[in-house]
Order: sequence, then structure tokens, then C-alpha cells
Amino acid sequence: MTSLPVPPITPSSTLPRIAIIGGGPAGLMAAEFLSRYPVRVDVYDSMPSVGRKFLMAGKGGMNITHAEPFPAFVSRYGEHQAEVAPLLEAFPPTALRAWLSELGIETFVGSSGRVFPTDMKAAPLLRSWLRRLREAGVVFHTRWLWTGWQTPGQSLVFQSPQGGQVIHAEAVIFALGGGSWPQLGSTGQWQEPFRAQGIAVQLLQPANCGFTAAWSDHFKSRYAGQPLKTLTMRLSDGHGQTLKQQGECVITETGIEGGLIYSLSAAIRTCITQTGQAVVYLDLLPDKEVAWLHQRLAQPRGKTSLANVLRKLGLDGVKAGLVRELVPAADIHDAQRLAQAIKALPLTLLAARPLAEAISTAGGVDFAGLNEDLMLKSLPGVFCAGEMLDWEAPTGGYLLSACFATGRQAGLGAWAWLADQTATVEPPPV
Repeated sequence: MTSLPVPPITPSSTLPRIAIIGGGPAGLMAAEFLSRYPVRVDVYDSMPSVGRKFLMAGKGGMNITHAEPFPAFVSRYGEHQAEVAPLLEAFPPTALRAWLSELGIETFVGSSGRVFPTDMKAAPLLRSWLRRLREAGVVFHTRWLWTGWQTPGQSLVFQSPQGGQVIHAEAVIFALGGGSWPQLGSTGQWQEPFRAQGIAVQLLQPANCGFTAAWSDHFKSRYAGQPLKTLTMRLSDGHGQTLKQQGECVITETGIEGGLIYSLSAAIRTCITQTGQAVVYLDLLPDKEVAWLHQRLAQPRGKTSLANVLRKLGLDGVKAGLVRELVPAADIHDAQRLAQAIKALPLTLLAARPLAEAISTAGGVDFAGLNEDLMLKSLPGVFCAGEMLDWEAPTGGYLLSACFATGRQAGLGAWAWLADQTATVEPPPV
């Protein structure tokens, strides 16, 4: 995997051009590393400004990466851990935090291990970053929508504010995102021209998404929007493994969403694909044992209502509503069955919510069609980075970490390829 020294260089318009298509974190990181070499770097983005999804992701607190031990960190990338791990090893969370510090952005580790800028905001980080990129000579072209190739390779066709444009670049990096949050630029429209060139692209699917459940009208009218706190969710991943997570989620009119469900979304989506539905089991009182619950539920109730019995156990509001919604009527008054249901309440999920509602995307450009520097084997000089690659990860800093790492590698790979191909460009001293 390419890793080169990065001497400071002031680019010139007479130098070879590297076009970066997409101004999200992956594209900007590619520009960051390329700006240190003797090339002209042009960033094209279809939106009026770059980094829009990056800003939205930081709206509730900019979770930039995670500080857990590296083996646990890379395990979060699931089925594509093998492909993503070398990229993260080359630019791990510690290196990312050091880079942020050089940018003037200090970070801290939260109680959960998540890493945040000290001010918790994305906007100051993006402003500092863009200022440095512009000072390094990176040129930004906004409202430029890439629509395909004029000829395979580096002749790029755009729709711009000035009309149709054809741009030639000596190397190209695509960082166009997946298909989530299309209003911020990640529309997934790049798939058609890619497939037309014979590039293998795995189906884009929602990741870190909510799921549909068949709530009764009464339940959803009363509890939609209510948070479900401190519960555990488990399911079988279809390979004989039981997955279990504790956290929080939110009841919606259509089903359920939130951090807990996001962390298991890949396995839930796989189950639905294989069998048409997924059954997850909710432990509404993870700090209590079945025997403890059975003992209290078996005590004579007298005139005490079921609602008050549940409330005394710690089940009120939406949790009590879930018990009534999901426990069969015949089991409600059976102490043993009710105790078991509270610890393993079966919730059937029918479908993932639409891709446009998802936080991130699974699927994308197949790693088999890329070399170790993320260059397309079928189109030399064309590189891919970020969420448009076929990987997924839960929220918690993992998404941004991989976007940064793949952008860095694509940038370094593009420079190395150009230096090897272009006689007028001399590689820097090792």
C-alpha cells in the first residue's frame, strides 16, 4: 500500500491535474494529502458548498472517531473488515486525532470511548480545513454535477452553472458517497455510469437505519416519538451467532429507529433478505433476572391494576405499552410467561426504512475491482474512496474514520500512479 513522504508544495495551474469528484470527508482528505505534492487539485461537488453531509452528521455533536483498542475498532466493519483494516492501520484513530490537532482542532474521549472535538461542533473544523486547503492551492468547483465519461478514464462530463463541461484530468478520485441523505448530495446517481463501464457495484442498501414494524393504531398514536431507554436487543445473525447490544432507540409511526437498532442493522437487514422478516428480542429490564420478575409478578395482586404492577417493576410509559402490544393476551396474567416476555419480548421487523432515510449506505464499488491504493483495475488512474465503496459500519465514529482513511489512501495512490506515469512529474525523495 502506497505511503509516501509529503513535502509542502505550492501547486501551479501548469501542473498535472487531479480531479476529485465529491467534497465530503473522503474527497477533502484526498485533497489534503494531494495538496502537498506538485499537482493541481480540483474538487468538484454538485452542491452549493462542500461538506454538507459532514456538517449534518455533526449537528448533534461531532463524533469524529473512536478510542477503543484497535482490534475491537476494526471488528466494527463486519464482513469487510479484511478490506478496510489495512487502510485504517495506515491512518488509525490516533493519527486522525494528531492530524486534527495540527489543524488546530483538539479532541477528547467521551465516557463511551467516542472521540469529539472539544467544542463538539463540525463547522469550525470544516472552516479551518477548507481555509488550509485553499491556501495550499486546492480549487473548489461547486454546483458541478458529474454525469459520466466522455471517453472511459479521465475525460469527465459535468453539468455546471455555465452549462455542459468536459474536463480532462491526469488522474481522478471519485468520492461521491452512497445513497443516503440525497438532499445533501449523496444521490447514488454515479452507479449507472459506473456499471456502464463494467465496474462491479454492489446494490446500495440502507445502513444505520430504522425498520418497519406492524404497530397497532392505538400503540403508534400514543407512543410514536417516545424514546426507549436502557434495554437490550438480541437476534441471531443467520450464521448461528447471537448478537446482543444494550442501548436506546425510539418508537416511530412506522416502526423503530435509533442507536441500538442501528448497531444491529446489518444483521437485521440480512435476516429480512433471507426470510422476509427479522425477529429481535427486547430485554426491557436488563438489570433484573427472570426469577426476580417471576417472584414479584406471582404475588397476589388484589385490586392493584396490571399498569401499577408493571410500574413498580420499572415498566411504565412506552415500555408498559410494548408489553401490552406484544405479549399475547393469554400470557399477560401468567406470571412465568409474562416474566419471560419482559426479558425477551419478540418484535418482528418487516423491512428497512428507505435508503433516503438512512444515516449511511451498505454496498457500493466492489473491493475486488480495486487495487490496494483503491484504483480501479479496469480504469488505471481512476480511484474511489469513502462511502461509495462496499463497506458499512455502525455509528460511533467508525463511518468518518473509514471515509478519512480511504480518502487519504486514494490521494496518496493517485499521486504515486501519476508520478509513475508522467515523466514531467518527479517523485519526491524518499
